[in-house]
Amino acid sequence: MNQPEHIPVLLDETLKVLDAGRPGLYIDGTIGLGGHSSILLARNPEAALVGLDLDEAAIKIAQEHLAPFGDRVTLYHSDYRNLPELDIDFKAVRGVLIDMGMSSFQLDTPERGFSHQADGPLDMRMDGRNKTTAARILQKESEAKLAQIFRDYGELKQAHKLARAIASARRVQALESTTQLRLIVENVCHWIPQKGKIHPASKVFQALRIEVNDELSNLGEFLETILDLLSPGARLAVIAFHSLEDRIIKHTFLRLAKPETGVPLIEILTRHPAVPSAEEIGRNPRSRSAKLRGAVRV
Repeated sequence: MNQPEHIPVLLDETLKVLDAGRPGLYIDGTIGLGGHSSILLARNPEAALVGLDLDEAAIKIAQEHLAPFGDRVTLYHSDYRNLPELDIDFKAVRGVLIDMGMSSFQLDTPERGFSHQADGPLDMRMDGRNKTTAARILQKESEAKLAQIFRDYGELKQAHKLARAIASARRVQALESTTQLRLIVENVCHWIPQKGKIHPASKVFQALRIEVNDELSNLGEFLETILDLLSPGARLAVIAFHSLEDRIIKHTFLRLAKPETGVPLIEILTRHPAVPSAEEIGRNPRSRSAKLRGAVRV
């Protein structure tokens, strides 16, 4: 099987936050194609790894990618938020990584519908077991609900205008393709391509993807739960790719590091989030919005 190319974002910075040279168990809660994990295991022969991902196709590729590490690797087709329910000795865990980005493999597969840059079905499901697709949301949700999705998850100024245009368009024809949606967005936002300017459909597709996969639900609660399960000295690294995720991570870390009452649960390792260098962005333009935050259990 030819493995898709995968470039792990903020690799050295992430391994540094995890202090990944220590012997013990590491968890990659969003393993993707195994980019970060394969290098961690290669550099640290005394590390074992538990990996999870909602995307079954990604898990299969990661399994092949990580096969050389044998029984040092255990993989689960599951949401990272299910981690506390798994049979894991969390007191033996040295580090946990949650990379909330999407792989180029996912974005560049038109039939997944994640990108507006290629024509494909409006799917956007990370997990094929999920019955909710982007097309279903666009067809079934009320105009007010669509506006809320675009405003809250896409931070789109024209959220209400776009919701109205979609409600009008779907009365004539079902919205089923990424191209259909992109053209509506371009019309509503009066899109004129300009160098360095992000296409407004990027925000719309982001918003729908978050809604389809329920990506932000209980994120803060999960971070607190997993940190509470870890032993002192264990580390958590989280990579976010948009302000909504990063805001939740930042505020959760601050709350746990400086509680109004009681003893701090963590020490924050990143006073400011680590971001890709100009050199990394040059190699991998999709890394440009990544922000890494880290904490250690005290």
